[in-house]
Amino acid sequence: MTIKDDAVVIRPLRPEETPLLEDFLLEAVYVPEDFTGQVPRSVIYDDPMCRAHFEGFGTLPDDRALVAEVDGRVVGACWVRTTKGYGHLDASTPAFSISLYREYRGRGIGTRMMQRMLQELREAGCARASLGVVKANRAVHLYERLGFRIVGDGFDETEWLMVCELAAPE
Repeated sequence: MTIKDDAVVIRPLRPEETPLLEDFLLEAVYVPEDFTGQVPRSVIYDDPMCRAHFEGFGTLPDDRALVAEVDGRVVGACWVRTTKGYGHLDASTPAFSISLYREYRGRGIGTRMMQRMLQELREAGCARASLGVVKANRAVHLYERLGFRIVGDGFDETEWLMVCELAAPE
């Protein structure tokens, strides 16, 4: 499937679309390439650190979300919060969540969403942003291209904690 850049609309998440964040968080769960089963939806509800990425979204002043839309269908989401979910650095650093439906990955859509979110965070005066990513996830290279650097292990030894400095150096 070929998607032209102008066919993808990156826009803010509408309040009535907030439940989509649960779907995209499930899509974001890292699945090794040789895994043939299906990830149970319960994983995002049973883990408090997963729930922190979507529960009550829109109620915190720093909650921000963008979606990617193709032909009127939301196909991806990129959102940040400062709750204690995966990728949490501290109370003032927004942590990223990003996901696309599988058939839309590898087409630059995620990069565009993240670039726009990073710009919004800069404009809002945020000093940095963070994210957690499974060490085996190929997306680590995307995050590095966008300016994130590995600062150590994330929640456990299977995850990297990555940080992107947003403020201009003084």
